[in-house]
Amino acid sequence: MEKYKQRIIKMYEKFMALDKKKKAYAIALFAFIAVMMWAFISAGVITSNFNRSQLKNSENEQKVDALGVIITETKEGKKYFEIYGETGHYSNDHSIATLNNVIGNFYKDNEVAMSFQSSKGTYNENTGVITLYENTYIVLKDGVSLKTDKLTWSGSDKETVAEGHVVIKKGDEMTSVADKGIISAGYDKFKIIGHTTTKVFEKKQKTPQK
Repeated sequence: MEKYKQRIIKMYEKFMALDKKKKAYAIALFAFIAVMMWAFISAGVITSNFNRSQLKNSENEQKVDALGVIITETKEGKKYFEIYGETGHYSNDHSIATLNNVIGNFYKDNEVAMSFQSSKGTYNENTGVITLYENTYIVLKDGVSLKTDKLTWSGSDKETVAEGHVVIKKGDEMTSVADKGIISAGYDKFKIIGHTTTKVFEKKQKTPQK
């Protein structure tokens, strides 16, 4: 106990010896680590702290409610996706997770290729399909952004499909509106389908100052 006490005192003395700028960085880093630990600990305890509530239907089915749900897929050392839901519930056979206030990433070669946020999402463990509904917004690694009513990811080797009020933007260079959008498996190409409109804007050249 005395050893830990001495360590804490030394750490405090080192912190107090830092200048204001380094202290600010240290406090910000500590706050970030604390938030991340809280999120993952909250998600980690869901398996032992489920709130099982009976659904009143003809089959007397159960659902499992949880706070802070994190789902990831990693195979042979490669990460394919991570999805975090602020709240959610599982089907009674635990094969389908329904998440609310969703954020996450899709990966290619262990690097983030597409990030997303959505009001609602589902993950089907049997098929591996992730579906995002309502107020879905994504950003690709090249800076292209996309808004849609529904996004379906069926695997890292398959195309990602956006459906309903699709709006694609690339900075201030281009805006496209369509019924449907298809993002390639490599997250580097997309095509639009249905009633489409595309506007391309010329980059304004800066006038040299005299």
